Amino acid sequence: MMRSSPLKQGKPLERKTPMGRGTGFKAPVAGAGLLRVAAVQARAREQKPRKPLKASRPVMTPIRKSARGEACTLRFLGICNCNPETTAWCHSNRLADGKGIGLKAPDHEGCYGCSDCHAWLDGGYAGKAPRETVDARFDAARAESQNILRVKGLFPNSEAAAVAPGAASKQITLE
Repeated sequence: MMRSSPLKQGKPLERKTPMGRGTGFKAPVAGAGLLRVAAVQARAREQKPRKPLKASRPVMTPIRKSARGEACTLRFLGICNCNPETTAWCHSNRLADGKGIGLKAPDHEGCYGCSDCHAWLDGGYAGKAPRETVDARFDAARAESQNILRVKGLFPNSEAAAVAPGAASKQITLE
């Protein structure tokens, strides 16, 4: 049995893709000397300036830096570790506050929270506490944290009168 071939006898082979695309090799131009070929290949090796890569760590803004050594304002009963060394700035998780897919809420829409309260707020409470209770505690902690930021001069509207810090400092129970 004889197999048929797509090639016809007497017809030369042809490339379907131009030579040099993606291979790093440029075919020399007809009549060009070796210096010309070397110049074309050197130009091909030159790298264009690349865009800088996205930072792997979050940008430390003054508000985020201010959390170092602060007391936790969330203070979820039975959750809070009350350790100022673990306090971080907790951003709001609500769309109304500017949170979105792949976006954090602005820094002024947040509060101080210890590592345990922060982890619990970011999803650990599901099925353990009603959303309304958690949101109410976050709102109280945000108001308290914003007052602290006003005293430090870091809140965007720092010329507004600051309310006495500690006004919303009582713990709540989650049941």
